Amino acid sequence: MLNRRASFVAVPVALSLLGAGCAAPSAPGTGDPGSMLLADGYEPESLNPLLGYGVEGAAKFYDGLLAFDGQSALRPALATEAPQATPDAKTWTVKLRDGVRFHDGTPFDAEDVVATYKAATDPSYAATVSSDFDMLADVRALDPHTVQFDLKIPYAAWPSKLVLGIMPNEQLAEPKSQESSPLNTKPLGTGPYKLVEWRQGDQMTWEANPDYWAGAPAVGKVTVVFAKDDNTRAQRLASGEFDGTVLPPVLAESVGHDGYRTVHHRTADFRSIALPNTHPVAGDRAVRLALNLAVNREGMIQALLGGHGKPAYAPIPESMGANFEPTARFDFDPERAAKLLDEAGWRVGGDGIRERGGVRAQFTVMYFADDSLRKDLARAFASDAKAIGIQVELAGVDRAAVPARLATDGLVLGGGDPIDPDPQVYTGLHSSVIGTGTYNNPGQYRNAEVDAALDGGRQEVDPAKRAEFYKQAQRAYVADPGLVYLAFIDHSYVMRDGKWSGYQPPVEPHVHGTTWGPWWNVEAWKPQA
Repeated sequence: MLNRRASFVAVPVALSLLGAGCAAPSAPGTGDPGSMLLADGYEPESLNPLLGYGVEGAAKFYDGLLAFDGQSALRPALATEAPQATPDAKTWTVKLRDGVRFHDGTPFDAEDVVATYKAATDPSYAATVSSDFDMLADVRALDPHTVQFDLKIPYAAWPSKLVLGIMPNEQLAEPKSQESSPLNTKPLGTGPYKLVEWRQGDQMTWEANPDYWAGAPAVGKVTVVFAKDDNTRAQRLASGEFDGTVLPPVLAESVGHDGYRTVHHRTADFRSIALPNTHPVAGDRAVRLALNLAVNREGMIQALLGGHGKPAYAPIPESMGANFEPTARFDFDPERAAKLLDEAGWRVGGDGIRERGGVRAQFTVMYFADDSLRKDLARAFASDAKAIGIQVELAGVDRAAVPARLATDGLVLGGGDPIDPDPQVYTGLHSSVIGTGTYNNPGQYRNAEVDAALDGGRQEVDPAKRAEFYKQAQRAYVADPGLVYLAFIDHSYVMRDGKWSGYQPPVEPHVHGTTWGPWWNVEAWKPQA
């Protein structure tokens, strides 16, 4: 280990961890352009990168070695340049930025990177992100400003793993579970903002880091009010209270006027029906194919998303450019779906529901009870399935109830990461991840051709050859689907108009809200002249 930080001057961050129930801040109107008041329907459970905070790279309190540029590329952050790989993509070297300090004033260097990535993979820390880094064999500091990553396999997508927020090594000196880490509520990073107050269940306030390596943000204070109900957020925004919020698309359009504007962002965020592939009905190949032909994806997008989304047939969206395979699709063809079921021996009974060998064509699909869109999609899927003689029972459940039921029941599943096709696809479809996490290939899909293509894609360095592997994976998948992908959903926001400049619409991951949305780069915004 490199010896450093013999002494430092601590700059304490004042925090107030109070209970819920405090009154919301007063409306900012068109006042101080250096302050912003947002509303979000989601409150994070933890602000610890090892427990998933900012895993896709948007973490206002932390920086990664690389940062997502908002479209389809990565740019240096705590790194000074793109990481350098050996020809076999098994060893990666990263040069680090000098002169960066954590929010408490301590200097950043290679030992912080080493400590963060070792903690991500060491079982002693119980990091929930550990499966994302299972290809990492070792990480070491070559000097105070150079880090080397050694991987178990050739892995071309390694740069996508370098957005992980870097934590101070002093905070990780003791190998213990992160469940009770003080960083869960008192983040300590190098990011553009510091957390100065978190009234859990109520609101959170960030203040600009005046010593940020990229320059102090012009928006010096951001307050995020947590209001779970969509209609409540919309009403309070319509009254002028908030500078912006996230809303369902149709509701966003209804309030995005009179000083506000509505924006819809493209995403890699899919919604699908994860089918239990060991189930006697949902696991039958003919049933899976028939369901993919029977669902009216365009109808769902128009009726439930106000047209703000794109049909999904496989997990890679058009936004991934050369990696997208346009021929990997299913036509909406209920007649062909019914014929496939007839040929497979699934006969329509007197009540309109099919059966075969005494087995009724019926299974259950769960959805999170507090997610109205997933509920609506589940209902639409069940209706389309019933039209071809398959009975889908619906169950609104608490998230905690899901793991115990995934072996027998389906689930309305969401996910997506626009940075690279490997994290977008591998944990969703590859058979090797079965059993490694609740939402890693939850339906236990197995397809040797898909596995081989995904393995090839993560190991191939040449971009064109790599893209062909992902196209092969998509073609093989639609020939033997394990899920029913429904849509890549747009994320919709309402933002105050004319107060700031700097808005750049991003392509978003599954995670969204006020950390993403129009404000993914708020540290670069300026008051509008």
